Amino acid sequence: MTATIESGSFLTLHYRLAGPQGDVINTFEGKPATLSLGNGELSPAVEERLIGLQEGVRTTFEIPAGEAFGERNPDMVQWLARKELNDMGDPLEQYAVGEVVQLPTPDGQGQFAAVVRSVRDDGALQLDFNHPLAGQPVTFEVHVIGVL
Repeated sequence: MTATIESGSFLTLHYRLAGPQGDVINTFEGKPATLSLGNGELSPAVEERLIGLQEGVRTTFEIPAGEAFGERNPDMVQWLARKELNDMGDPLEQYAVGEVVQLPTPDGQGQFAAVVRSVRDDGALQLDFNHPLAGQPVTFEVHVIGVL
């Protein structure tokens, strides 16, 4: 009998998340991803499309704008002073518009990403903490390799 994905299933899969500008994540060229459904590794809208799929299935879903990663939030675009950047990382680091910057979480236990939107003359960065696919339609392609 073929295993079927349920909430809490442990999965091995290849997947691709793409927006209008192209791929954001694509594991098809490399090692497959392993994850546990319901742990927040994928957005709820993406996870709910996996439920009920069987091992071996390869399919593609079109997810409407804003559903997969929410709408863009203008409050998530913020300026960060160069001094704060220097305190968190390399003072000699050069930043470019469009670059993804990894910053430590306030507790120092993890990291989160932001995209550089603007660089001021004084070195301050305007950072966008929205998910790169927020507010955009998403193509989600999946090949379910294994279900435990």
